[in-house]
Amino acid sequence: MKPLTYTLVDVFTNQPFSGNQLAVFQDDTGLTTEMMQKIARELNLSETVFVQSPSNPANDKKLRIFTPDVELPMAGHPTLGAGYVMAHKGLLEASEGKNEWIFEEGVGDIPVTVYMENGCVLNVEMNQPMPLFGEYFEDRTLAAELLSLSPEDLPDELPIRTVSTAVPFLFIPVRSLDAMKRISFRTDIWEKYFRQSPSTKHIFTFTAETEMKDSTVHSRMFAPAMGIPEDPATGAASGPLGAYIVEHTDIAQNQQGVYRIRSEQGFEMERPSIIDITIRKEREYEEVKIGGRSVIMGSGELLISQK
Repeated sequence: MKPLTYTLVDVFTNQPFSGNQLAVFQDDTGLTTEMMQKIARELNLSETVFVQSPSNPANDKKLRIFTPDVELPMAGHPTLGAGYVMAHKGLLEASEGKNEWIFEEGVGDIPVTVYMENGCVLNVEMNQPMPLFGEYFEDRTLAAELLSLSPEDLPDELPIRTVSTAVPFLFIPVRSLDAMKRISFRTDIWEKYFRQSPSTKHIFTFTAETEMKDSTVHSRMFAPAMGIPEDPATGAASGPLGAYIVEHTDIAQNQQGVYRIRSEQGFEMERPSIIDITIRKEREYEEVKIGGRSVIMGSGELLISQK
């Protein structure tokens, strides 16, 4: 039996037992895709990341990211969590201040920035591909039923629309924090009307009413197609969320074309998470970036047969 070690980290939080859990396997052991998927299913976290040597020697690492059911071309909390572990353990060189790395993912090269202060990892950010705005979803009654809400709980002035920076999410705005807390996701409706289309099978909801005064939006995400009934923090959806907010609302802080948004997520799951989003746009979208903090919770070892 071959021991395979991993680090358990909570991402998008500075408090233990909050944020989004992640297993980071940092030993490049040449596992097959099938084995990596089996390991992700065994651990049953929302995502598991395998850190490998880069295909391009000019880059720093390659990441393979798996939910319990599928491999993802890109994801936020595995990218940030892997960056945090690499810096914290000295597996990549990180000096005081700003450190810039390149991680290879399924969508291509992803710039990652690690900020160090007094020898500790202060924050990790990642750039995401430019947003792609997809179709509008016109059946507001059906969208409300999917969430066990009434159509009156969805604001008329904001569209239901798909946005992607690698993984498409259908964004359903909700009128109030009270309505967000009342959401009960209807998997029967999702199976019948939403699952079959790549543009509607991952569902993201948000409202401008928040729990914390420094937050811009309060969010929830549902992705049963990934094997994730509900996610406590979704980096891959947060870049598109920022683009949606810039495109369709005026709630983001804007300083000369740089929009700053803070999304709080996971509160209903008792795993509060904070995701910082930066969008740079003048005439066109020029930068999509998300960031957050992490906490290492422990480590483990799996015994994998060499046969």
